[in-house]
Amino acid sequence: MTAEHLQQDFSKAREFLNEAMKFHASGDLEPAEQYYVEVLKQSYRIPDILPLLAGVVGARGKYEAAIAYWSDLLRIRPDHPVALLEKGALHLKVGQAAEAVSCFEAATLGSPDNMLALNNLAVALTQANRQHDALEKFRALVQHQPSNVLAQHQLRRLTSRIVPFWHIPMLNDAPRNDAFEAAIAKAIADRGPDAQILDIGTGSGLLSMMAARAGAKHVVTCEVVPIIAETARKVVEQNGLSDRVVVVNKSSSELVVGTDMDCRADILVSEILSSDLLAEDVVETFEDAHKRLINADAIIIPRGATAVGCLVESEILSKYAFVDEVSGFDVSAFSSLAPNKLPIHGTMTEWKRLSHDIDLQTIDLTVPIHAGEYRVIDIPVTSNGMAAGIVQWLKIDLAEGIEFTNHPDDYSDGGWLQVLHPFPAPISVVQGTTFKVVVGHDRNSLIVMAAPLLADSVSNSFS
Repeated sequence: MTAEHLQQDFSKAREFLNEAMKFHASGDLEPAEQYYVEVLKQSYRIPDILPLLAGVVGARGKYEAAIAYWSDLLRIRPDHPVALLEKGALHLKVGQAAEAVSCFEAATLGSPDNMLALNNLAVALTQANRQHDALEKFRALVQHQPSNVLAQHQLRRLTSRIVPFWHIPMLNDAPRNDAFEAAIAKAIADRGPDAQILDIGTGSGLLSMMAARAGAKHVVTCEVVPIIAETARKVVEQNGLSDRVVVVNKSSSELVVGTDMDCRADILVSEILSSDLLAEDVVETFEDAHKRLINADAIIIPRGATAVGCLVESEILSKYAFVDEVSGFDVSAFSSLAPNKLPIHGTMTEWKRLSHDIDLQTIDLTVPIHAGEYRVIDIPVTSNGMAAGIVQWLKIDLAEGIEFTNHPDDYSDGGWLQVLHPFPAPISVVQGTTFKVVVGHDRNSLIVMAAPLLADSVSNSFS
């Protein structure tokens, strides 16, 4: 092909490109797409045209086509940061979380300081059900950006999904703790301080530390959840017991004698019993321990457990578990969908107010679109105290003049419960001052967190 012909081809390509950009700028995306495609056919400025075309078809909802165009660009420039981020975002839109993870991992590898890529990778890992990997990335994001409210919120939200809520109330159960410690101390007094001890289900490390406090020199404890195991190691270290208590991040079924523990244990301690006795693989866990991990004459704590119950009649509990006639309709068939076990909760009204009621976040359900938002509010403190968090309830506008609220003063049970949004630790507050709180939502969940330690530059909306 002569230079003249080549110049004519490029001239035609530039003509198509001008038309494409004109339609693109005016928001007329269908002809813009058509002209961009014609430019590509001319093999003109392909690396520049592909992002424009991918953006147009993506905006038109043609996500698979947009992914294909970004893929074409990545074959030319494998480390193109925009292509990796945009392709990853599109994979998330179409529910391809694993593919999104691959894109965002490549983006963070090529640009380790790109916090947007790190955030997107954490989100994609969450959607890919790789909770622990996602937690690691959110923690890294918070470390780089300590004042990032959304990252902090997602970190705590994800941690709450990974770590069962009952750990804290269980730890605060003094009678339970005292009973276990007495049994542990008795076993160590019987077998001596050199006894090999295995604790299955580390949790906070409390039972293992009790054994060490009773004089045990060799305690191995296993915990399958990585963040719980990591935290337990910190707890053990903070209490100066790391030389006697070893935390292994494994299920007990994965423990190997001679690798994870020097020899079979002389004492087995485990508190994996559930409220309904056997829900946490208690039988299989203890059977495996007997077979592989402990000596034949090992002391077992606890030795046994009994589920105790009685036949009851209760209108309240019946309404909790069954339904018959409601508002004049027979809806009894819905009882077949009821769960086979339900938590029974009390009124939970034993708390002291430290402020008056204050609106935290309003959502107008009459508008068709909602953007995520958050802001800092000042709550006037009306009483001295140690604030554990914010108790939150609902006020529902059903229609003009018709409102429902589950205010804790006169509503302690039902379909909607009050919620405690705890702070990371209790915070001392003083009457007559104001307490700053970040409130808002990320479109999926409510954001409520203490603001005193956040930078003053907290933004008022999502970027």
